[in-house]
Amino acid sequence: MDSSIFIAHCLSFDEAVELPHFEKTSFRVNKKIFATLNLEKKHATFKLSAIDQSVFCDFDPSRIWPATGAWGKQGWTIFEITDLADEMLIDALTLSYCNVAPSKLAAKYRRD
Repeated sequence: MDSSIFIAHCLSFDEAVELPHFEKTSFRVNKKIFATLNLEKKHATFKLSAIDQSVFCDFDPSRIWPATGAWGKQGWTIFEITDLADEMLIDALTLSYCNVAPSKLAAKYRRD
């Protein structure tokens, strides 16, 4: 997925905003980060549940892996955005948004 398309998807969620976060760009809802983008490395990081993190990482551990240390244990998961199917990235992004967004906003996007 091209970076500009990724950014557009992030900002398509209700009340999502783009803000700097150290050397990355962050995407937030209700002041909470649901995704970051490292343009230099072409990596996106998402906040996933432990189960979702395991499923995505098992799919392709060379392109999807937990963040290091406590961040990874909290569900933060790194994806190489240029090497994965757009649908997979959108699924992970949607899950991440729903994990962070207030219930009222997340309800619109949940696929339970």
